[in-house]
Amino acid sequence: MPFLARPCSVRARCTLIAALFTVSVLVVLGATLDLAIRYRIQSGAFRLAEQVASQWSPVARDGMVPRPIPSNPPVDLIQVVDVHHRVVHASRGASATVPLSRRRPPPYARFQPYRECPPNDRCVLLKAIRLTPAPDASVVYAGIPEPDLLATHKLEYAIAAGIAVVTGIAAWTAWMLVGRALRPVEAIRARISQVTVSDLSLRVPAPRGNDEIGRLATTANQTLTQLEGAVEQLRQFASTTSHELRTPIAGLRTQLEEALLYPDDVDAEAALRNALTTAGRLDAIVNDLLLLARLRAADPLPPEKIDLGELVAAEASAHSAAVPIDIHAPAGLEIRGSRMQLIRVLDNLLANALRHAESAVEVSVEPADDGVAVTVTDDGPGIPPAHRERVFERFVRLDDGRRRDPGGSGLGLAISRDIAHTHHGTLTVEDSPRGARFVLWLPLIRGGPAT
Repeated sequence: MPFLARPCSVRARCTLIAALFTVSVLVVLGATLDLAIRYRIQSGAFRLAEQVASQWSPVARDGMVPRPIPSNPPVDLIQVVDVHHRVVHASRGASATVPLSRRRPPPYARFQPYRECPPNDRCVLLKAIRLTPAPDASVVYAGIPEPDLLATHKLEYAIAAGIAVVTGIAAWTAWMLVGRALRPVEAIRARISQVTVSDLSLRVPAPRGNDEIGRLATTANQTLTQLEGAVEQLRQFASTTSHELRTPIAGLRTQLEEALLYPDDVDAEAALRNALTTAGRLDAIVNDLLLLARLRAADPLPPEKIDLGELVAAEASAHSAAVPIDIHAPAGLEIRGSRMQLIRVLDNLLANALRHAESAVEVSVEPADDGVAVTVTDDGPGIPPAHRERVFERFVRLDDGRRRDPGGSGLGLAISRDIAHTHHGTLTVEDSPRGARFVLWLPLIRGGPAT
């Protein structure tokens, strides 16, 4: 129903909850207070009436009651009534003919409180005392007109007004406090709404302190910083990819256009072979790009237990090259990961070492820092320290690499490092007396050989 609809604002919901809680507590307290006040006033009236009735009951037993009975305010209603409900004696404020009550205390309980409400008149609080247990004993009645707080609903109205005022104050306080607490959140929301893909430089305002909202603003700014870096990398990657793909595509187009425009001057078979080679390079680049995308975005494959020493020995032995490969790969060093992805890393490292080596390539597997390190070292020209991180960037190829392998895509080492990261490992270039030294570190299965 519309009136039960949930408030859309956190501020409104918190205010409503505070108001409902305040009302619930105050209603219980108000009802308790109302009952306590009524009981106290009523018991006080009965006590005064009992004192007056007790004062006149022995006098009535002795038959010494004066006419009229002197009253003692606020107890103005006093009567002595016989067994036949006839008024024998009465005070000036009480009727001389109509008894205050037709109820008589029983012989076993001579003191009884009564509340009598005659038609069209105010109720009376009475204390009745039976003079003796005898069946024909008279009764002394002493009464007080019911006080205004008991006869009307003024007390309830006053309590209800107090509840309304306190609830209003509580709701206003909650509205102001929640609004002040949520003011930074609104500022954060407004700033985030201004962030666009084309401009990720904006940052949300961070309030003072280290409360939940402050930590939210800090986390949002860190996320925006990471997002800005990721978008910038994506732009650079798109730009670099476009540049790298444009050259082979332009060459392929030129070769095909020459074959079509000058069929007599161009060897068709040679043109097709060149075009096929260029298409192969394009295919390699696209496949590497797809692999990079899968490594960055796809869920990891279920890992399998792999003896890294056996895997390295098998892959290194499978490479046939003019340069010998010295292999030191003991068995028993087990890791968890994807066998096909690790084979791709080993092939890239071995192919890179064989391409640059002059006389030998060394491959070793040994425990290191709670893991296992695969080291591939060649005796080629090496990699200058300034370029040891650049070689892992996409499409980055040093001059020596371009000269030795003109058809390479420049993605092999980038893919290898991404695979190492997906296996919670690292791939780095370390110092070597001669040549390049690549080190692949992967964590061992717990319980494996100690370092």
